Amino acid sequence: MSARIVFLIRVPDDRQEAFLAAYEKIRHLVAGGVPGHLRDQVCQSSTDPEQWLITSEWRSLDDFTAWEATAEHRDLVRPMRENFTEARSLRFLIRAETA
Repeated sequence: MSARIVFLIRVPDDRQEAFLAAYEKIRHLVAGGVPGHLRDQVCQSSTDPEQWLITSEWRSLDDFTAWEATAEHRDLVRPMRENFTEARSLRFLIRAETA
């Protein structure tokens, strides 16, 4: 069963450029070579510019948890996380979807 991972984060205005640059580097590396990764998005709130949402879809929750446990993952996300002031992670199993 596929999974969606959701990160709700806060990024201060003065850190948003660095955050987006770090995200840009990470997303291409993950998309190109992490087993089970299907897609991701980064979204900024239309009402609170410091509120951000990152979602990623995975073939399975096991694929994500295996990737998250690696030193490579920690090293890759560190530059992005250095720009957060708050972060919350949620994990969902996808039960149904509309094409």
